[in-house]
Amino acid sequence: MSGSRPGAVPDINAHSVRLRRLHEAALDGARPRGETPRSLISASWRRSMDAGVDPETRSAPPAFERRDLRDVRSRHPMGDLLPLIAGTLLDAASASAHILMVTDEEGRVLWRDGDREVMRTADEVGLADGFHWGEHAIGTNGMGTALATRRPVHVFSAEHLVRALHSWSCSAAPIVDPDGGQVLGCVDMSGSMHALHPATVALVETTARLAESHLALRMRERDDVFRARNDRHLRALRGEPGALVTATGRVVSCDRTRQWGDRVRLPGSGDRVVLPDGGTALLSPLDGGFLLRLPERAHAPTLTLSFLGTDHPDADLDGLRVPLSPRHAEILTLLALNPRGTTADQLSFHLYGDAGNPVTARAEIHRLRVQLGPVIAARPYRLTCAVRADFLDLRRLLAEKDAAAVAHAYRGPLLPRSEAPAVRGEREELEGRVRAHLLSRGSPDDLWTYANTEHARNDVHVLERLLVMLPHDDHRAAVARIRLSALALH
Repeated sequence: MSGSRPGAVPDINAHSVRLRRLHEAALDGARPRGETPRSLISASWRRSMDAGVDPETRSAPPAFERRDLRDVRSRHPMGDLLPLIAGTLLDAASASAHILMVTDEEGRVLWRDGDREVMRTADEVGLADGFHWGEHAIGTNGMGTALATRRPVHVFSAEHLVRALHSWSCSAAPIVDPDGGQVLGCVDMSGSMHALHPATVALVETTARLAESHLALRMRERDDVFRARNDRHLRALRGEPGALVTATGRVVSCDRTRQWGDRVRLPGSGDRVVLPDGGTALLSPLDGGFLLRLPERAHAPTLTLSFLGTDHPDADLDGLRVPLSPRHAEILTLLALNPRGTTADQLSFHLYGDAGNPVTARAEIHRLRVQLGPVIAARPYRLTCAVRADFLDLRRLLAEKDAAAVAHAYRGPLLPRSEAPAVRGEREELEGRVRAHLLSRGSPDDLWTYANTEHARNDVHVLERLLVMLPHDDHRAAVARIRLSALALH
């Protein structure tokens, strides 16, 4: 009998009687002679009895409160598949006096529909949404056994461990998430043993595969978005080994210099991954996944910051432009000014003053790391790449006392709209130093360059200094006189 197909048996009643005899023998502990249940059913009976399932149970236990079922369904991944499953199977279930059910990964029924009369009968044994049909809850059955074995299953009559289910037959198939590889739930068609049709299990399995194909299509769409959003981080490695890995560990893009495999096992904590060849790699968080790279790289990326005189700051990471929010620009300014690193508490104080919260600072750092990839390290927070910043260059030129270079490098205040205490302090110090340096050391050309920045164009002392230094008939002197006259009127 282990090789027979229950739905193909000519005499359903005789077949059911044989199954009941085997069922009673199994419950009595008798050693079977001749016929035995299918190995799949025998194994399920053992699991169910080991779990303490009572064969005299009258109904599956409730899993959810009715009032909670809608919320549970809407939050579960299987909820998105209900229209597809219902559209494929519901008419067939209703026409063949069956009911159609969809469960979660534990066998809890999320949704049911089908033949109205059969549903009224099914209510008596809990074949309804909100009830638990895992093997450990109600014994051998299509839904629970399909989930336990991760394969399509047909359970007929007395193949159910619980006697109250012997008048039923059911066909179920699990639905496996192609992304993470975990079982999401299953789809099931159940009816009386006399309504059984041999094609039911094939129909259910086909629907499950259709649902998996739908999930795979959505997964590929997410992969395309992930690659488009983060491929710049892979290119920034400049040919060094690296890969883009989804949040579930799938490798979706990589260099061709190394065999990364199709999937890596993500650690429960930390940033180290063991590769299939036994080596290790580092994980850096990205938007939607991770950048995987080797611990040591010959090439260190360069981060270029242009923050002087602009209301729309951005960064350049090895030739890739990265637009920044004002807050992220402030954080990068502070990290560039503190190359040895800063703690969350220190960063919070520098950004928000006494009202700051380290939790907020950590959240901003996390979002910035997602955007920039591995160039920001933690504990303490610091930049691990080469940094070029216009405000750092300006600092260096001021120290070198090169007035012409200072005038050329100065394009305006550092992040002029920032109110972060530490940034504001740095901005005011730079402004004061540039002004004093050019007033004392600058040539007429240097002062004229400075006077045409937004911050200095109405500086009385700068304009008066120009009038002293420039010939009376120089057009720049005329402009200085006009500006001074306008200032005097105000």
